[in-house]
Amino acid sequence: MTYLKEPEYTHSQQAKTGILLVNLGTPEAPTPQALRTYLKEFLSDPRVVEIPRAVWWLILNGIILNTRPKKSAAKYAAIWTADGSPLKVHTEKQAKLLKGWLGERIASPFMVDYAMRYGTPSIPDTLAKLKAAGCDRILILPAYPQYAASATATAFDAAFAWLQRTRTQPALRTLKHYHDHPAYLHALAANIRDYWQMHGRPDMLVMSFHGVPRYALDKGDPYHCECQKTGRLLAGALGLEPKQYRLTFQSRFGRAEWIKPYTDRTLAGLGRAGIGRVDVVAPGFTADCLETLEELAMEGRATFLAAGGKAFHYIPALNEHPQWIDALGRIALENLGGWVSDNWDRDADEQARQAVRSRALAMGARS
Repeated sequence: MTYLKEPEYTHSQQAKTGILLVNLGTPEAPTPQALRTYLKEFLSDPRVVEIPRAVWWLILNGIILNTRPKKSAAKYAAIWTADGSPLKVHTEKQAKLLKGWLGERIASPFMVDYAMRYGTPSIPDTLAKLKAAGCDRILILPAYPQYAASATATAFDAAFAWLQRTRTQPALRTLKHYHDHPAYLHALAANIRDYWQMHGRPDMLVMSFHGVPRYALDKGDPYHCECQKTGRLLAGALGLEPKQYRLTFQSRFGRAEWIKPYTDRTLAGLGRAGIGRVDVVAPGFTADCLETLEELAMEGRATFLAAGGKAFHYIPALNEHPQWIDALGRIALENLGGWVSDNWDRDADEQARQAVRSRALAMGARS
């Protein structure tokens, strides 16, 4: 094992607590080459695709990476903004707003940053950045409310792999899920109500979650159950009867069976049934991205209208909604436990650190 180089250290360095907001990732640009790089990293993860490595290597490198990048680049180009990838833009804003929210409630030193599991900024690079800035305790806060091995666990894998190569390890905490957290559910309901107040209510609300292969459920992944619970609790918060909403799954890939019902087929069925207006919301996506802006807002609209539907509305993700930032802050505080304090004396801390440094120098330390 070759360990990573340690950052320079002084005995008077102020210890901080780090909060790392982690999202899935995005290509650097809406181009075939950038998509090829991104897809290769993403689809090479054994947690994302659980089939024998040798077989998958041939499929990935022989077929997918030679055909999919061009198609995916065109889709990303349709939702790309002047500031770049919507997912990265929203995640970066969320991290900044979370820092401000926590800054009003925490007196002890802390930092907030964000990382992408695939692409940049990477989890290892951002953890190293936090460590170099003096963070000796770091909370990994996934942007995924529902736990899935192919999303949450692989983010933790990247963090633990970095930790394994680190000589002086910071303490790490991970947050598994918050699919039924009252603050998260309140933010979802508030976001939807705000939209309905401006645009009216639909005949049907479709809650679309990202799909996973059926075998993940069969092997014990709790994702499907957690999505169902989020949907049920959200419907209750909105006062919806079972006939007023549908819970579906999108973004299936390949020929294997995925968890059902499928979003696209549900939208087509609702259109054929003569449902006048359908609103679609994606509770599992805390930031708008390709899957919401292109797959739902564009492709979903086309599917529903082509099947005979009259009106289609996509309700934006939580993004920077004030109630979501409040929820993110409350969830972070609960999981930071005794790591941070609202009763911290800067002068006393400075005196204590200088005393430590003086003793270290007296014993022969270099700094």
